[in-house]
Amino acid sequence: MNFNLTLIGQMISFGVFVWFTMTFVWSPIMKALQDRKAKIAEGLAAAERGHQEKALGEQRALETLKDAKAQAAEILGQANKRASEIVEEAKTDARGEGQRLILSAQAEIEHETNRAREELRQQVATLAIAAAEKILKKEIDVRAHQSIIDDFARQI
Repeated sequence: MNFNLTLIGQMISFGVFVWFTMTFVWSPIMKALQDRKAKIAEGLAAAERGHQEKALGEQRALETLKDAKAQAAEILGQANKRASEIVEEAKTDARGEGQRLILSAQAEIEHETNRAREELRQQVATLAIAAAEKILKKEIDVRAHQSIIDDFARQI
């Protein structure tokens, strides 16, 4: 066995192997690596866009929350103002109703007082006639002397 011939044979085999690998194997491997590199770059870009969109979404959410809180505070202020107005209106209505009830009660008291006075005058007139009958020992006709009794009742 010739050492040189074996070495030359091995070198030729290795050259054919390198040529075959570079022609048929290396291209698909490099293409697969390039595709994988592109997919990874695309995934990283999508992740970065996702982070940016997340940050924008959080910022929008904070702004929306801030606006909602401001609107809620405004609505609450309006509600408190309206509640105060309603309470004041109710107080005013209650005062007016109270005054009306007081005036109505005073009018009723005055009416009852006048009715009691009239009743008392009639009783006094009846007692006066009864006393006059006893003093005179004679019956007095109330219908015949009605005008005198009325004048007497008005004077009392």
